[in-house]
Parts: sequence; C-alpha cells; structure tokens
Amino acid sequence: MLTNKGTRHIIFFFGLLILNYNCSSDDSTHVPKLQPLVIPEIFSDNIIDPIIPSDNPQTTEGIALGKRLFFDNILSANGTKSCASCHSPQSAFTDNAPTSVGIDGIAGTRNSMPLFNMAWNYNERFNWDGKALSLESQAIEPVENPIELHSDWDNVVARLQAHPDYPELFDLAFNTSTITKELTTKAIAQFERTLISANSKFDNYLRDQAVLSPQEINGLDIFLREDKGDCFHCHGNPNNPLWTDNDFHNNGLDSQFTDLGLGAVTGDPSDNGKFRSPSLRNLAYSAPYMHDGRFSTLEEVINHYSEGLQNSPTIDPLMKKVDEGGVQLTDQEKADLKAFLLTLTDPSFIANPDFQN
Repeated sequence: MLTNKGTRHIIFFFGLLILNYNCSSDDSTHVPKLQPLVIPEIFSDNIIDPIIPSDNPQTTEGIALGKRLFFDNILSANGTKSCASCHSPQSAFTDNAPTSVGIDGIAGTRNSMPLFNMAWNYNERFNWDGKALSLESQAIEPVENPIELHSDWDNVVARLQAHPDYPELFDLAFNTSTITKELTTKAIAQFERTLISANSKFDNYLRDQAVLSPQEINGLDIFLREDKGDCFHCHGNPNNPLWTDNDFHNNGLDSQFTDLGLGAVTGDPSDNGKFRSPSLRNLAYSAPYMHDGRFSTLEEVINHYSEGLQNSPTIDPLMKKVDEGGVQLTDQEKADLKAFLLTLTDPSFIANPDFQN
C-alpha cells in the first residue's frame, strides 16, 4: 500500500516523464533518461519536495554534462579556472579563502558559498545577497564577472560549440547540438541539484544510528535555548535538516556597511547589511565564515554572537542582546556549542565520487 509520500513522489516522477517526452523533438533518436534526485529519508520526513523547474528536469545526460562543465576551465577567459576552482568538493564546494581570487589574480569582496542542498531553497534567491532568482540564473554571472572568470558568454558558447565533445553531449542532454548560454546553465544547475548532504553524525543520531556525547547534547541545548545561544531562529532545529532558513538577516557584523548585501539588490535601505543565512552543515570543511570570510574559526564565530555584536539601524530583531554585545556564553558553553555544530559534518559528502572531477 502506498503512503501519501510515496504517491507524491511517483506523481512527481511521472509528471517529469511526461514533460520530458513532450519537450523532445519529434525526430530525435535519443530521449534523455530521467534521473530524479535521490531524496534522503531525513528530508522527505521533514520538508517538502525539491524545487525542479518544469523546463529543466533532472536527466542522466544533463547531470553528466553539468558536472563536466562545472570542472572545465573552458568557462574562463584564459582557460585557467572553473566553477570548481572556487567551489572545491573537498571544502564542501567552497575554496577556504576569505574571498575568492579570479583569473586575473584579483580578490573579490565575497566569500565563496558552500554548495549543497540547493534544491530546497524555497525562496529561490541565491548568492549572499539574493541577486540570482534561480539556480540556473546563478550560474550565469560568475562567467562574465570581471573579477571571477572574466569571460564573455558569446565566446564561451563559441568555444563549446567548436569543442570535439560538447556538441554531442548537448545533443544527448537536450536533443540539440546547438549550444546556448541557457542550456549550459541548465546543465550546471542539474549537477548542482545533485549535491545533497544528509549523512552527518547528527543525521545518524536522528536515525538512532549514532550516539551524541554529553557535551554535544548540551551544545544542542545551548543552540536551541533563547536564553543561551538562541541560534535556531535563523538556522533551524532538528526538524529542519537544511540547518538554515535561507532568509536574509543583519546579524550584527558591522555598525556601518561597505557592502549593502540584500539592500543593494532591492534598493530598500531597510535591507542594508542583510545577507543570506548559510547552512550550518559541513562547517568543519568550509572555513572561513561570513559573507566576507572575516572569521577564520568557529570559535571566532561563536565569540561574535556571544560578545561581538555591532548595533545598526537594520540589525535583525533576533539579535535580542545587542545592547549587551551578545548572548554572553561561558567558555564551557562555547566549547559545547562548537561540539554540537561539528556533529553536522558529513564526511561522505566530500568523499562522494559522484561529486569529484
């Protein structure tokens, strides 16, 4: 007997199957093979289905093409960097630099965000400032950004079209050997949606397959208590396996802003200094932290919320103890909170061969 959840996933699969058939050209000899995301049980038990655009279903051929493009230096102007240069699998798809350095040796102003579980970003606003309104559109900007890959999409498409392999790979993935910017970013987005992390010690604890230490249990308590860490408003709780609300907050980093964050995108002064809350998964791999990479260690991050908050007109009301500098944790409470945060580390994610070059 099918559960409601099982019925929903079957309807979801056959909806994609019908869409894929209808989108195929009449004279095509190849139909891309649908490859729906493998949704972890801990996700399907707590949150709704992933966001898959109706015009970009997950296919075996599309994912393979997107993976090759993600690791290929052909997207950069001088052939020296790829998406993976700033989003390395071994670093939870970031690069461990405060701000990433582009092909011309120029450092940007933002920390490279880790990439995982992006199919569950329900507000569909990506980047630290929410500028990109889909995963597909997010893949457009780094190619032409003068500090990042510093290329031109017309030139990139021309190089891909002249490549000995890519026209055939696009034909297999999209039933056309005519390469476009839109199809290129669709393929990259398909690969990025497969980057799912859901196998941390804490995930296994929820599955009754691991035991937390007393220190880790106490750290979780500090995380959840409003009179202690008070972290859960922006980063969720055990019922939210994403460990982020994917929303935008001014978390008291500065009293004045050199980077307006969301405010520069919306033009609304009340959004100045707001940045997207990143997931707390895989913090062991993704240092440094914050939108500008200012904190090298988790200890520095915890110290910021404990006694380093800076007041400003747009500071989030959730930073309730800003007048006291922060939540004022003891040294032991800080150590316990860090111990809990590290239980959200997923070693199998960075070792997954499907995500390697």
